[in-house]
Amino acid sequence: MAGRGPVLAPSPVALAFPHIQWDPLASLRLTAQETALLRMAETNPIEYTLADSRDAAMYARVLLKLLAEAAAAGAGFGQVSTLPLSSPCNESEALEALASDPLGVVSHYAITKLHSIITTLMSGTGVTVGTVFYVGKDGVLVDQWKALLRILNKGGRGDVFAQSGAALCLALILVTACPSMTTASTSTNKSDTTTASTPTSTTDSATTNTNTNTNRAGSASYASAVEPLEALTAWIVSQLKSATGSNIGIVVPAMTALMAATETRHLFSASGGIKYLARQLRASSKKTSSGGNETNAVHATVQQLYELTFCLWCMSYELNGSPNIRADFAKDGAATEALTIMVSSAPREKVVRVALSALVNLATCSAEEFPGPAGMTKVDGGVFLTDMLACKLLKSIQFLEERQFTDPDIVEDIKTLHKLLADNYKEMSRWEVYKTEVESGHLQWGSTHTEAFFKENARMIEGKDSDFKILKVLIALLSSKDDEIAAIACYDIGEFVRFYPNGKAIAKRLGAKELVMPLIEHENVDLQRHALQAVSKMMVNNWEYVK
Repeated sequence: MAGRGPVLAPSPVALAFPHIQWDPLASLRLTAQETALLRMAETNPIEYTLADSRDAAMYARVLLKLLAEAAAAGAGFGQVSTLPLSSPCNESEALEALASDPLGVVSHYAITKLHSIITTLMSGTGVTVGTVFYVGKDGVLVDQWKALLRILNKGGRGDVFAQSGAALCLALILVTACPSMTTASTSTNKSDTTTASTPTSTTDSATTNTNTNTNRAGSASYASAVEPLEALTAWIVSQLKSATGSNIGIVVPAMTALMAATETRHLFSASGGIKYLARQLRASSKKTSSGGNETNAVHATVQQLYELTFCLWCMSYELNGSPNIRADFAKDGAATEALTIMVSSAPREKVVRVALSALVNLATCSAEEFPGPAGMTKVDGGVFLTDMLACKLLKSIQFLEERQFTDPDIVEDIKTLHKLLADNYKEMSRWEVYKTEVESGHLQWGSTHTEAFFKENARMIEGKDSDFKILKVLIALLSSKDDEIAAIACYDIGEFVRFYPNGKAIAKRLGAKELVMPLIEHENVDLQRHALQAVSKMMVNNWEYVK
């Protein structure tokens, strides 16, 4: 069986690895025994080196020592750290990098070999990740793991391979200790029908119990892995907060590895990961606005979109057992919108498949068994269905129904979502659909943004308590970074002014005019036009004569 786990892209200086000379690298402080072990590992198949648990553990510790000593001696800031993953060096370039930045090459070498060790052990060689990286009767995590975290937090700030590889190796080592991994492994061994790609899930009370000291089957103490897991998860979430495409590539492998265990999925959620993952997916999938400002655009590959969507899908399996995770998915509607975009844009069938499956999990989740503490807002499938309607998912689903999919799971999910959305839509009036859309902040042109709609519903904007809440939300959306949303907000405010008695005075009093005026000079021509029309409607008495 091949090694499992997320793939680590090859180091750009991989061709230099066979040429590393250990003796001149005194700053690594290797003993004669350690040097001999490194040389022996190069001449023997990896399975041979890992056949004995003591040899495997010693080899892993030597590689971790290489990372620690190289980082202490300044690795991570030389030529190697600037090399892009997308352009591997030829042998001549790799040897030049070895000559100018030997410690950088050593770091790449150690990470590559560590990943090879871990994935080989995961493939079932007899010796396990737990027996190599966890020591003693209680299976405590080895202290040397800190070398990997040091690369993330201090060394190699610009070294994409080092950070991505260190994060992935650390994630794979730590996930091994999670009790749910033992349970999943046992159930998989008992039944050939168990699908390894479907995440397992347990309740909050089971997953947050860090007093489970030892994962006996893997000889790994979960208690010893909790603090490192928290540190790694915090680092991943901090990277997700960035809007640059390179950060996505750095964290995706490690984040995907964390999705394998229930405990780590809950840690990810508790660290705010769902919100930032959803925002990153949404930003990555949106096209650059027609205004042409590409400086902040995020260019994600289809594979990255798939991996981000896959992570959200994995998280969706915790919905029924955790009120906190349901609440995180519901925050600002970002997760629903991001998944809807994946369905409507359909970058690849595999992306559509996981996005649809995640949306089905959202639409069918229940708060009955684990409602949460008293006073907590109830979030269930009905909430997410309303968000989906606001994001125009029903229209996208109807379009997908016309396509010929060979995957039966896709066909079934499309049918399920169509029925749920159609039934929910029948129960909502046109005003309720509009209100939900505005409150979600995800405005899209449609039948609720027309003259006919506002002729009929302008008075509804006043609200039950005469607080004009919907109008206030529209005014706030004038500042949206999405030009289309700002343009629609301009149009809706202008139509409110036309059809609501004294609408001009109310809109001006709430600050609409001050926010619309600067948009008249916006670089986006469409937004500029709608802003000018909105201002005109606020200033003239009879719009029909100047329309």
